[in-house]
Formats: sequence, C-alpha cells, structure tokens
Amino acid sequence: MLKIAVLIVAAGKGERTGREKPKQYEWLAGKSLLARSAAAFAGLPAQETTIRVVIGPGQDDLYAAALPGGAPPVAGGARRQDSVRLGLEAIEKSAPDFVLIHDAARPLVSPSVIANVVNALTAGAKGAVPMLAVADTLRRKDGDAWATIPRDNLFRAQTPQGFRFADILKAHREFASRDVTDDVEIAALAGIKVEAVPGEETNLKITTEKDFALAENLLGGESVSAMGYDAHRFCDGDHVWLCGVKVPHTHGMLGHSDADAGLHALTDAILGCIGAGDIGQHFPPSDERWRGAPSWKFLDHAAKLVAEKGGRIVHCDVTLICERPKIGPHREAMRTRIAEILGMDVARVSVKATTTEGMGYTGRQEGLAAQAVATVRL
Repeated sequence: MLKIAVLIVAAGKGERTGREKPKQYEWLAGKSLLARSAAAFAGLPAQETTIRVVIGPGQDDLYAAALPGGAPPVAGGARRQDSVRLGLEAIEKSAPDFVLIHDAARPLVSPSVIANVVNALTAGAKGAVPMLAVADTLRRKDGDAWATIPRDNLFRAQTPQGFRFADILKAHREFASRDVTDDVEIAALAGIKVEAVPGEETNLKITTEKDFALAENLLGGESVSAMGYDAHRFCDGDHVWLCGVKVPHTHGMLGHSDADAGLHALTDAILGCIGAGDIGQHFPPSDERWRGAPSWKFLDHAAKLVAEKGGRIVHCDVTLICERPKIGPHREAMRTRIAEILGMDVARVSVKATTTEGMGYTGRQEGLAAQAVATVRL
C-alpha cells in the first residue's frame, strides 16, 4: 500500500474577505474552512496518510481553535511557495510516496476530485492537477478597446495538486528563488510532466465575502431568525444610550445597566436564534456586576455564543420606537457601532425609527422601546 502525505497550505492572511480573521480560520456552516479541507482527505486509499498544515506567524491559537486535535502545525514562509517547501521538508522523514498539496481556502473539494489526482499518480503520472476548461468569453483591455482572447486550450487550475514526493521537494529546493503561482509552475521549471484530471466547479476557492455565501448555499446551511424586544423608562439625565451610541437628550434612561434598549433587543434576538434564553438569564439585574454596565458587552457575549456553535450573524435589524430623541442624525453611527461589536459588514446592519403618533407610553414620552430581528446562519 502507498504512503500519501497531504499538505494543507493555510499561511495566508486572507484579507480580501474583509473579515477579522484570516479566511481559513473562519467558520463555514458549523466548521472552519481549515477543518473542512482537512476532513476531505479522510479515507485516502493508503497504508499510511500524513496530514500536516502550514500556518502563518502568530496563527497558532487560531489553528488550535479551528482544527482541535490536529497535528502540530508547520511554520510557513513569506510566500506560498516558501510555505509549501517548509511543509515538504517537515514531512520528509516520513518518506511518503506521493504528496497532495491543497489550499485550505478550498473547503468543498470532493472525494472524486481527490480520487482523480491519486488515481493519476498511481497510474504512473509524475504530477496531476484538477483542471476546468475556461467557458466564459475572455477579453483584455487595450487602451479604450477590448481584445478577445481565444479560449482554446485555456484551463483553470485547482487543488489538490499531486506529485511524487521526492520530485516535488527537489524542485522546490532547486527553484526556491523563483516567484511562482502554484506547484505546477515549480514542477514545470524542474521538467516534471503534470497531467490534467477533471476538476469541479464546486471546488471553489474562498476569496471574497460573496464566496462564503455561495459555499454556504452549496452546503445547504440553515438560516434562523428570531426577534427581541425591550423598553425602558426615562429618568433624570442629559443623555441616553441607543445602539451603542451616546445620544444627548432632555432625560436619561432608567435601567440596571446603561439601559440601551436597542442593544438589549438585538441581544435577545441573537440569543433567540440559538435557543440560548434571554438577556436576563445571562446578565441578571440582581447581579451588581452589571450595574451601569455598557450594553455592548451583552451583545458581544451573544455573538460569541453564536460563534461557539459554529454559526455566523448574517443580518440584523433594529427598530427604535420613540417620539424623542430624534434618531435620524445618529442612525449611521448606530449602524457602524453595531457592525463593530458584531464584527460584520455595516451593509448587513439596519437601524430604523418610528413613533406611535402620540399614543401609549412612548407617545407620552414616558420612555422608549426597541424591537430587533437577527438572522444567524448555522
């Protein structure tokens, strides 16, 4: 039986997604991208399979959280090719027959794509890469004109890219000073013939935020929405806190914490999405630790509970119900603050305001209320 090594490259910063963490450590329908990529290689037809992950500097804690129980990671280099070479050298002593080099940012690679690469290697190929023929019309801009590029013999390369281990290690060492885009290019420099095998459209590389949404749809993840509501009386004071923003007003707001009805309602909505009770269960008003506490801490806690369950908050909508203060001048600051607390795109945060036309306690300006709806992808 063969000895196969799998080298997963996860050393990049992944900044184009706009997320707080590098994309390989973000969650996708309950699992990190890295965990999904690693799990795809379970059941390889080999007597011995070694899976190692190459990570970037300062990513050890992220790695441990994303792949619990994984083998010790390999420290990567400044370029992808440096990271691959260091990874290959880290598994050299295990002397595998073949190595499959895979990008952690391709979490949906299928068993059939992996089998295509392995089967080509076992049939005698020195290298194998999944390829897809280019189907779209390609055009290159030349000044104010567009030139059409023939699609004949144009292909898109995917991973895993498989090689005879000794050959690709030697090639990486020999051409370490050259700048290349992938391991096929290194192989070509070394004269290693690489065969194309069928790739799949679903083996997409996560690069932007929209790619996360597409991948979630392909996985068939579930979206859950829930509602929250809160109300507080006015009291003596000169400002109120609403959606994390200090708003000047003729009165203050009565409450055990800072009485931010907007964040309280949103916190309850998020807790409702994961069946985690309400804000009072997590931060009881009888507990003096929370007297005067800023409500962003409550919202942050709810967001962390969602993350622990492998979920992601994808949208939230807050409606403030009051005659005064006027919300319009502060609306964008409120949206921005909520987005900051939740670590999400401000475009996915909505803050609205309405009145009750003079009716009820809000109409009499005895207090104000807020309702919120949150949507979580699990």
